[in-house]
Amino acid sequence: MSIATPPRTVSAPVIAPPSGTRRPAVDWRVRFAALSLIWGFSFLLIKVGTHGYAPFQVTFGRLFFGTAVLAAAIVVKRERLPRGGRTWAHLGVAALLLNAAPFSLFAYAEQTAPSTLAGICNATSPLWGMALSLVALSEDRPTRRRVAGLGLGFLGVLTVLGVWQGFSGLDLRGTAMALLASLCYPIGWIYVRRTLAGTGRSNLAVTGSQLFVATAQLAVVTPLFTSAPTSFPVAPLLAVAALGALGTGVALLLQYGLVAEVGPTTAQMVTYFIPVIATAAGAVLLGESLSWNTPVGALVVVAGAALTQSRPRRPGRASTTDQS
Repeated sequence: MSIATPPRTVSAPVIAPPSGTRRPAVDWRVRFAALSLIWGFSFLLIKVGTHGYAPFQVTFGRLFFGTAVLAAAIVVKRERLPRGGRTWAHLGVAALLLNAAPFSLFAYAEQTAPSTLAGICNATSPLWGMALSLVALSEDRPTRRRVAGLGLGFLGVLTVLGVWQGFSGLDLRGTAMALLASLCYPIGWIYVRRTLAGTGRSNLAVTGSQLFVATAQLAVVTPLFTSAPTSFPVAPLLAVAALGALGTGVALLLQYGLVAEVGPTTAQMVTYFIPVIATAAGAVLLGESLSWNTPVGALVVVAGAALTQSRPRRPGRASTTDQS
C-alpha cells in the first residue's frame, strides 16, 4: 500500500534529515514491523468496510481520515504547502494515480475477491514498476537479474491465479481490478518523478497536499455514483476510520521516519511482508479459504519483486545505506 516511497527503479527523491536530528525513541525495527502489520491488515479493513459501505465511500473515508492525520502533522511541524497552479495540477494527477484510483479499485475488487488475493496483487507493483521503468525511464537499463525477477514474479502471479486450472473458481473481475490498482502505483511514481521531483519541497507537505486533492476528488465522485448511506454500521465505520488514520496517515508518518533513518532501500522492504500478513489475516480472521497455490504463488511473487529491485554489489566498495 505504499504511496510515498516507491521501488528503487521509479523512486521519487527522498529528502535526508538535517544533521543533528534526534534519533527516535522507538527502534526502527519495531516501527518497520508496525508498518508491515498496518499495511498488511489494510486489505482486511477494506473488506470489512465494504460490508457496510459502497467502495467509493470506503475510499472517501479512508482519504478523509488519512488527510486529517497528515494535516495535523503538517501543522505541528509547521511545514509549508506547495505553491503555484502548475504544481497543484501535477498533484491532482498524482492524487488520481496514487490514491483515488488504486484505493477505489482495491475497494471494488474486494467486493467479490478475497482480501488475501488483493494483498498478493498489491505485491506485483514492483514488477509493474520495473517493466514500465525500462520503457519510461532511460536511465534504467535491463539486467539479467532484473529480467529474471520480472519473469519469476509473473510466474508467481500465474501460480496464484491457478492458470493450469483454467482460472476455475477465480473472480476475474475482482482480480483484474486489484492488478490494475497495483499498476496505478508505478505509473503514478513515474509521473511524480518526471513532474514533482527535485523541487526541494518536503515529502510530508507534498503527500499531505496530494491526499487532500484526492479527498476532494472523491468528494465529487462519490455522490455521483453512490447514494448516501441510510445507516452507519459500527464495525465497517471503525474499519474505514482505522484504514484511513492508521493505514494511510500513521503508516506514511512511520514510512517517512524509516526512510530518513535507514534509507528507502531498507524501508521499501516492507512491501514484501504485506502479502504474507494480508494472507494470514484474511485466512485467520475472515475465514477466507486458501489452496496451496495461493501462499506458494505469493512467495514466488515476493521473490521475483525482490529480485527486480536488487543490485549487484560493486567490487571493491563497501555496502552503504541507499539515501538516493
